[in-house]
Amino acid sequence: MLVLLPPSEGKANSGEGAPLELESLSLPGLTAAREAVLGELVELCSGDEEKAREVLGLSEGLRGEVAKNAGLRAAGARPAGEIYTGVLYDALGLATLDAAARKRAARSLLVFSGLWGAVRVTDRIPSYRCSMGVKLPGLGALAGHWRAPMAEVLPAAAGDGLVLDLRSSAYAAAWRPKGEVAGRTATVRVLHAPTRKVVSHFNKATKGRIVRSLLTAGAAPQDPAELVEALRALGYVVEAEAPGRAGRPWSLDVLVDEIH
Repeated sequence: MLVLLPPSEGKANSGEGAPLELESLSLPGLTAAREAVLGELVELCSGDEEKAREVLGLSEGLRGEVAKNAGLRAAGARPAGEIYTGVLYDALGLATLDAAARKRAARSLLVFSGLWGAVRVTDRIPSYRCSMGVKLPGLGALAGHWRAPMAEVLPAAAGDGLVLDLRSSAYAAAWRPKGEVAGRTATVRVLHAPTRKVVSHFNKATKGRIVRSLLTAGAAPQDPAELVEALRALGYVVEAEAPGRAGRPWSLDVLVDEIH
C-alpha cells in the first residue's frame, strides 16, 4: 500500500542536526528536479525580500520564512515526519505509533511537496515554506514542473498494490495515477453524514485517523475493494463508487457525524 499525503502548511523548526543531503532522499529520480527548485528558491529568497514574499504568497507576519528559505542548504535537517505538523499529522501521530506501525509508515507514506516533489517520512529535510501553488520566476508553476519527473518515478514507487490518495487538489495536480495504477487507486472525501457536505478541519483529522488506524491494525489491502472492507472493519462508515471504466480511480466517501 502506498499512501499519498499532502504536506502541512506550518512546519516544525529544523533544529540543529546535520544539513540536507539532497542525494540521500528517497526517489532519487527526482533529484535533478529537486535541485532546480531548491536552487531557484534559495536565490529568490536571498535577494529582494518583498519580491520573495509576493512570489511565495506570504503575509507580513510570515516575513521570517523568506530568510529561512534563503538558508536551506545550511539549515539542520530532521525526518520529514517530524517536520510536518498540523491537523492531519497531529491525528496521524507518527511519534506515538508502536515500532511495527512506524515501520509500516516508513514503507508506505509519501508526502508531496512543492520543494521536494515527494518524500518518505524518514527522509531528512529542513523546515521550509514553498507550496505547490507557487510560480517561481524561472521554473513557473511548480505542479507543472513536477509532472514529468513524477510520471517517470511514481508508478514504480506505487508497485503493484493499493494507492490511497489523500492529497488536496493542489498536490494531486503534480501527479495523477494513470492506466493500471489508477485502477487500484482510491481517493477519499470526508462528508458530514447528516448534510452530505464536505467538511474542512475534520476532513484532515479524519484522514490522519484513517491512516493511523490502518498502520496500527497492520491492514494490507491490495486494492480499493479490500480497502473499503478494511475501513469498515475498523469502524468507519464508508460509501464506495467503483469507476465507470478502466483506468479511473475509485471514489470513497467516509461519513462522520461530528465536524469538530
